[in-house]
Amino acid sequence: MSIDPSRRELLGQAGLGFGWLAASAMLHAASNPLAPKKPPHRATAKRVISLFMQGGPSHMDTFDPKPLLNELHGKHPPASFGDEDFQNGKFKDLIVMGSPRKFGRYGKSGLEVSDLLPNISTQVDKLAVVRSVYHEGFTHSQAQFLIHNGWARIGRPSLGSWLLYGLGSENQNLPGFVVLLEGGVRSGPAVYGNGFLPAVYQGTSFRPGKNPVLNLSPARGMKQTEQRDLLDALKSLNERHLAERQADSELSARIESYELAFRMQMAAPEATDIGGESEATKKLYGLDNPVSADFGGRCLLARRLVERGVRFVQVWSGNGMNATDWDGHIACNQNHEAKAAQTDKAVAGLLIDLESRGLLDETLVIWGGEFGRTPTTDGGREGAEGRDHNPYGFSTWMAGGGVRGGQVIGATDELGLRAVEDKVHINDLHASILGLMGLDHLQLTYRYQGRDFRLTDVGGKLDLMNRLRKG
Repeated sequence: MSIDPSRRELLGQAGLGFGWLAASAMLHAASNPLAPKKPPHRATAKRVISLFMQGGPSHMDTFDPKPLLNELHGKHPPASFGDEDFQNGKFKDLIVMGSPRKFGRYGKSGLEVSDLLPNISTQVDKLAVVRSVYHEGFTHSQAQFLIHNGWARIGRPSLGSWLLYGLGSENQNLPGFVVLLEGGVRSGPAVYGNGFLPAVYQGTSFRPGKNPVLNLSPARGMKQTEQRDLLDALKSLNERHLAERQADSELSARIESYELAFRMQMAAPEATDIGGESEATKKLYGLDNPVSADFGGRCLLARRLVERGVRFVQVWSGNGMNATDWDGHIACNQNHEAKAAQTDKAVAGLLIDLESRGLLDETLVIWGGEFGRTPTTDGGREGAEGRDHNPYGFSTWMAGGGVRGGQVIGATDELGLRAVEDKVHINDLHASILGLMGLDHLQLTYRYQGRDFRLTDVGGKLDLMNRLRKG
C-alpha cells in the first residue's frame, strides 16, 4: 500500500510526522507483495508456461493448411482478396507462395498439423489451436509488445507481471516470474518488464548453466548466520531510506531482492539442477540430441519451476537474429525446418511430462510467436522463397489449465492472409488467459498517472475463454 501525498500531509498535520511514516514504510516493506492470493473467480489454471517462437512462425506451414496456396503458387492473388496497399505494394500485384509442407490429421480429433512438427502432432488431442489471432503490429518490436504487454509501445507491464501482481507466487524462495532466453530479444528486456507496476513484479532472466543467477553465492568463508546479520543491518538502513522517498517501488524491490537472493541460495541451485532427472526424461525433452538439447533443457527447467510453484515461466526460441529465429524472410522452409528440429521434440515432451506428473490440468501451456507469415513471397518478388510478417491472421495454441483439447477455433481466409471467422484480437487472448487463471481482466487494474490501467487496455472479450474451457 503506497501513501499518497494528501495522506502524508494529513499525517504531518496531525503531528505524527516521519517517525510514524518510517514505521509505516517498514510495515509496508515487511508485508509480502508476492504472497499467494486466492483468485477472485473460478480458476482452471494455477500457473503458465509460455513457449514463445521469436520471429513469427508461418501458420500456413504449421497449423493452418491452405491448399489454395499451392494451386496459385507463382501467380497473383485473386482480385477477390482486394487491391489495397499491403506492405511493399498492392496486394493484387504480389506473388503467391505455396507451402512445401504436407499436412496430416492426427489423434482422435483429427486436428491438422504439418510434417514440420511430427512430435507435437502426437499431442493434438491436448491442443486448442486458435487460427484467428490478429493485432496491429507489423514490426517485430511492435508485435512483441502487443503479444506480451498488450500495447504496441514500451512502458506497459507484461502478462507475467500482471499475473504476479494479481495472484502472487506459490514459492517464496524463487522468483514468481522467470524468463528462459536463447539469447537476445528484439524488443529488449521491457517486453518481460513490470512497466508501471511496482518493480517487484518484473520478470527474472535465468542464464543457462550451473549458475542461472549471477552473484547469488555468498562471499567465500562467510557463514549463513553472518550473512543474515549483514542483510538485517542492510535492510534496516534501506527501510529508513525508503521512508523518506514515498514508497519508491524500485527501492522496495531492491530490498526484497536481497531477501529473495538469500532464500534462493538453497532453492535456485536445486531447482535448476536437471542432473538428477532420469535418462528417460532427458531423452523425452531431446537432451540426447545436440540440435534440440538447448531448448529442451529450458523446457525441462520450466517444468521443474512450475512444479515448485513458480507462477509464470517464459521459454524463448530464437535469439533475435534473422538467421537464428523464426523470421523466415529468406528460405522460409529451411528456416522453419531448423527451428522445428530444435523445438518440436521438447514441446511434445513437456506436454507428456506435465501430464504424467499430474501438472498439466493446472498448468496452462501457450505456444506461438509475435505474428504469422504472408501467403505471398517476401517483398512480392517472383522466385523469392521467403515470407513477410503477417499480423492480420495467425495461429497460436493452448493446452492444459482446463483447456479442452483437440479443437480448432477460428479461421483465416483461403490464403491465410486475414482472420475472418471467430476473430481473436490480442486483447481477447489476454482476457481469456487471465480468465483461465481466475482473474477478471476488467477488474485487474493499477492506477497510474490518474488513470486505471489494465492489460487489455479498453478491449478484451471472453468468447475465446468460453470456447477453451472444458465443461
